[in-house]
Amino acid sequence: MPAALAPEEKISVETKRYLPWLVAVALFMENLDATIVNTAVPTMAQNLHVLPLSLKAVLTSYTLSLAVFIPISGWMADRFGTRRVFALAIALFMLGSLFCGIAVNVPMLVASRVLQGIGGAMMTPVGRLALVRTFPRSEMLAAMNYVVVPALIGPLLGPFVGGLIVHWLHWRVIFFINLPFGLLGLWLVRQHMPNFLEADTPALDRIGFVLFGAGVALLSYVLEIFGEHTLPVSAMGLMLAISGLLLAAYGWHTRRVAAPLLALGLFKIRTFRLSVIGGFVTRIGIGGMPFLLPLLYQIGLGYLPWQAGLLTMPTAAAAIGMKIISRPLLARLGYRQVLISNTVLLGITIMCFTQVGPGTPVWCILLLSFVQGFFSSLQFTSMNSLVYADVTNHDASKASSISSTGQQMSLSFGVAFASLLAAWFLGHVDQTDPAQTIPALHKAYFTMGLITVISSVTFWSLHRDDGNNVSNRSAESDEGAVKPA
Repeated sequence: MPAALAPEEKISVETKRYLPWLVAVALFMENLDATIVNTAVPTMAQNLHVLPLSLKAVLTSYTLSLAVFIPISGWMADRFGTRRVFALAIALFMLGSLFCGIAVNVPMLVASRVLQGIGGAMMTPVGRLALVRTFPRSEMLAAMNYVVVPALIGPLLGPFVGGLIVHWLHWRVIFFINLPFGLLGLWLVRQHMPNFLEADTPALDRIGFVLFGAGVALLSYVLEIFGEHTLPVSAMGLMLAISGLLLAAYGWHTRRVAAPLLALGLFKIRTFRLSVIGGFVTRIGIGGMPFLLPLLYQIGLGYLPWQAGLLTMPTAAAAIGMKIISRPLLARLGYRQVLISNTVLLGITIMCFTQVGPGTPVWCILLLSFVQGFFSSLQFTSMNSLVYADVTNHDASKASSISSTGQQMSLSFGVAFASLLAAWFLGHVDQTDPAQTIPALHKAYFTMGLITVISSVTFWSLHRDDGNNVSNRSAESDEGAVKPA
């Protein structure tokens, strides 16, 4: 039986007006927190009387929690309702933030970050699920535009805001700033979150949860520490092998249960398969840019952390501006043409960062940052909305879980890949010497851009009319584009 609103519920005009903002607030809070901690690590280590490297677990514990608990978010929403689960997610995230802010030692801080991760793992998939079930496919693109902007702005503001906070205030404030955003989110949930329920939700696939959760957690951990040489190669190889076996066992398990944790059968839907796989490959190429650009700006060009953060601000402005033109662009050209051409242009833009050096004018860096933000935002909007083009509302929760899990894993792969490239090209040179660091980073940018360009091949299998129900593009648009009126 398909998911439906609770008997006393109905979707009002106010719900459709404010629901995208509710999801945007939660997503902004989550994405800001994921990056704001990085800048504060040295100060936090000094205050807690530990070495900075010992705080690595503070960063990885959050990522691991996301990877493990995202897959069950869709099931929870179907079983207990989108309103209850989304409110629980925000409350857990706030509680974890509060405990992080009052943590007196590293174990307490790590445990609090795990609690944050559990809340964050439910926020994004359940928020998207509520959007998919609230809006018809013809209005989906407009709703998604509100969601993709905070997803881009949060990581960009995180390092800059974190640098300002630790410079002027106490590091604990970086966690306390989540509380007012959380309270606003809870109020919006109470007022405007529809409560979708699945009448006959099957029991949770516990075996699948253990197999997949353990496999993806182990894989995420290896990716987080990859390139740091904190573990011997043999140990990392063993963990990768165990992770692969667990995930393979999960694949075997899904063919023997009626309701698996992740419905891999959805990959039979062409638009879903190509958007998830294409998005995964594309994010590997561009996912490491937030990691490598600060190295270029701070080590290569000598900017202070907050100045380096300002150089990325045009990317956020471009993301907001993209919201205005993405709908008519997709309506005119269609998903296939936009994704193929935009992926190529995004890769070329990444390659252009090989021209940024000590003599590059600031306005050139800002312009390049703006262009990158525009193409990145259009890419994410297109991929995230195409996921649901041919997925029924009944399967929307399953599609949301798979899509969110794939995005989380691809971002981890992207950062690990960027780290590997940087370490490879740097070799044994002095990593504090700009004359040696800049050429190595340029080679990494070129490689990442090239991989992004090549990833456009994954979208060639899209049909010209795929996603027309989302973009409101007529099937005759192609004819009108090549024939005179």
